[in-house]
Amino acid sequence: MARKVEEKHANDEVEQGEPRVYELGFHLDPELSAEEVKKACQSIRDAILEKGGSIVAEGEPFMVQLAYTVSRQETTGRHDFSAAYFTWIAYELTARDHDEILSAANADKRIFRFIDVLTTKDAARHAAEMREIALKTTTGSPAEEEDVVLETV
Repeated sequence: MARKVEEKHANDEVEQGEPRVYELGFHLDPELSAEEVKKACQSIRDAILEKGGSIVAEGEPFMVQLAYTVSRQETTGRHDFSAAYFTWIAYELTARDHDEILSAANADKRIFRFIDVLTTKDAARHAAEMREIALKTTTGSPAEEEDVVLETV
């Protein structure tokens, strides 16, 4: 059993130096100004690039209603969030440097919640394309949508 554990750790060390694709999705405080939201996103982006990573795909921040209230204890008291700005960024980086990106996200007080997943370049690019398609179909004017319905009848 000890040998299997040693082999596993040896394999982990090999993987530490090889770049992998990660996706970091995060919620930002809804009380932030648009400028502060951009700064928070840029700080994560800059941290990735400083470590020698490359951006694969990313999403623009947008306001979402949360399914349930998330609370965070702060020095001034408890802060409850029922909405948030949501954004995500997919990037390629080594596992060792990736840990530092997670530490930076955790230390940023504008980010109150995040999720980190291992992904692929294709999956990340596909998600970005699907988001663009969804935005295009929901931002059409009502008159345009009505014309489409009349043409198909």
